[in-house]
Amino acid sequence: MPKELTPRKEINLNNPNFYNNRELSWLAFNERVLEEAIDERNPLLERLKFLAIFSSNLDEFFMVRVAGLKDQVKAGFNRPENKAGLTPKQQLKEISAVNHRLVKLQDSVFTETLLPMLYHEGFQFLNVSELDATQLDYLNKRFQHYIYPVLTPMAIDAYRPFPMLLNKSLNLAVLLKNEESKTNQLAIVQVPSVLNRVINLPSSTKKETFIMLEDVISYFIGELFLGYEVVSVSPFRITRNADMTIHEEGARDLLREIEKELKKRKWGAAVRLEIQEGTMHPTILNLLLDVLEVHKGDVYSLKGPLDLSFLFKFYKQLAHENEHLANETLIPQPPADLIGEENIFVAIRKRDIFLHHPYESFQPVVDFIAQAADDPNVLAIKQTLYRVSGDSPIIQALERAAENGKQVTVLVELKARFDEENNIQWAKKLEKAGVHVIYGITSLKTHSKITLVVRHEQNEIQRFVHLGTGNYNDSTAKLYTDMGLLTANQKMGIDATNFFNYLSGYREKPEWHHLSTAPFEIRDSFLRLIDQEIACQKKYGNGRIIAKMNSLTDKPIILKLYEASITGVKIDLIVRGICCLRPGIKNVSENIRVRSIVDRFLEHSRIFYFHHNGENKVYLSSADWMTRNMEKRIEILFPILSPPIKKRIKEILNLTLLDNTKAREQTKKGTYHYVKKKEGEAFIQSQLTFYEEALKHAETFDE
Repeated sequence: MPKELTPRKEINLNNPNFYNNRELSWLAFNERVLEEAIDERNPLLERLKFLAIFSSNLDEFFMVRVAGLKDQVKAGFNRPENKAGLTPKQQLKEISAVNHRLVKLQDSVFTETLLPMLYHEGFQFLNVSELDATQLDYLNKRFQHYIYPVLTPMAIDAYRPFPMLLNKSLNLAVLLKNEESKTNQLAIVQVPSVLNRVINLPSSTKKETFIMLEDVISYFIGELFLGYEVVSVSPFRITRNADMTIHEEGARDLLREIEKELKKRKWGAAVRLEIQEGTMHPTILNLLLDVLEVHKGDVYSLKGPLDLSFLFKFYKQLAHENEHLANETLIPQPPADLIGEENIFVAIRKRDIFLHHPYESFQPVVDFIAQAADDPNVLAIKQTLYRVSGDSPIIQALERAAENGKQVTVLVELKARFDEENNIQWAKKLEKAGVHVIYGITSLKTHSKITLVVRHEQNEIQRFVHLGTGNYNDSTAKLYTDMGLLTANQKMGIDATNFFNYLSGYREKPEWHHLSTAPFEIRDSFLRLIDQEIACQKKYGNGRIIAKMNSLTDKPIILKLYEASITGVKIDLIVRGICCLRPGIKNVSENIRVRSIVDRFLEHSRIFYFHHNGENKVYLSSADWMTRNMEKRIEILFPILSPPIKKRIKEILNLTLLDNTKAREQTKKGTYHYVKKKEGEAFIQSQLTFYEEALKHAETFDE
């Protein structure tokens, strides 16, 4: 009989000590992003980019998660959350402590580590006090002709109240002294986001020299307030609540309802105030705290520039001519399953096609839709769109298909957070081209990634389906790791047809041949699969689960994983971001390992493997193991039926588990540390290995 761990009867699996709080776990993920800016193995410009990612991530966290907790406190909601048992107030207190530590670390990494490294490489940021006469003259001309005309000083007095400042805008608080009355007055000047934040300066040295736009405006600010003495100039930045409340039930037109809410997003309640250390007069700080209704704990003081997301543009500016300071560009290769194939429909009819992005190109997915748009034998194209690129070739192909007289149906998810405005524009554009656009089902986000092409072949209808773990976005497909399947499997095609009819019409959820969908059904499928693995462990002693996802928060699934661990099932979880499960707890989760990989590509694929006594069940999905994916979204879980593809995905999972370069392991206390390389073991960086394999396939064919 296989050995089974016997749980102590007194163990309560609802014990809060067995769980990580969702928000604190996310902050632990963002700390791993910050570690990449600290990691000396990364090239200098890549380290700067990770600082920008950290800043951008934190903005969204405050706008949505912190804002939501503050709303709960304001509403008097004080019930503990159902895993780690923290009330909203307790969560905000712990979030504040962690964030102040991380922001201080981020600030010191930039000012004390990376700026000196940039200087060593021939790049320097200067303050106005460090400029020579030539540089000052250059800035004076630039200010007068290029910056000054864009600026708008906003005085604050009895007739002109404190202005409603845009979310995430960078502003200057200017304390002025009236030369006649000798009284102090306040004005606000917004740093224009339409101008480049980093200004190149002429230099008499070999170093490329830069200055920040806000420093230039601060130096010449007196030009805006003639007749006043400038006492102080203080950069500050506000982050506001940007979560939207959409009353779908009563909405006659969802698109118009969202357009109205988008206008409100810019003016939500302030949730964070960032200031520059040593520049802000106490009077101004107290006024900002009062007007914005933020607490002192919501104030973040930095030595360096506010909002390091400007480093995204700076990275691009420098990387082009300084390749030695950035990662080598990895050009996506032709997918191994499509090498030598000329017609994508012919290739799919032969066998299922597996795509591994970004190591393998996303172009075949674009080609799949583009060829369908122009193929006279294609009758219909149906697709879900969650996030697409700014100049999407997929949108262009769908428009062309409609113009060519094909039946084109597209579900555009209008509620994709921070992409709502973009998606509204695409929806309108597609409708004008004759595409039948639908917005999904009330109160649910459609997060599924599926395309159906219906083609007339040899007097019969043939259905071709693409299913994926990531969005139909050709831009992010170069940056995110994802997987896709192209298939002509008849039952999968019937499922796809029923899925789109379910979304566009009035009908009950159909019975599926192969697919499983959310809400609720996917969770039931996973619970059943884990139960089957528990049964295999009890009978054969070989229970094994490997699951890869972005985040894990769903308590019913976590409880079932704990149950499997107690039974002896060996479980490896590869979770990039939030993980509310704690591994390694004696008699609870000691058979579970949790690892996270943060590397040059954002880990985004959702893969689920169950050994099932050698049957090797493999599934891909658009869904993470999060409660929102299980209950509040329309998602798809689909099986991999092809044995060669199953084998390949299992090898991908195994290699990911061998990563000892960019992988971190979670401890039983919920903290993370880099995986330690064993003595004599070679360095394995899974992302680079996957690219090398894709390159090898392409080169083998060329030979």
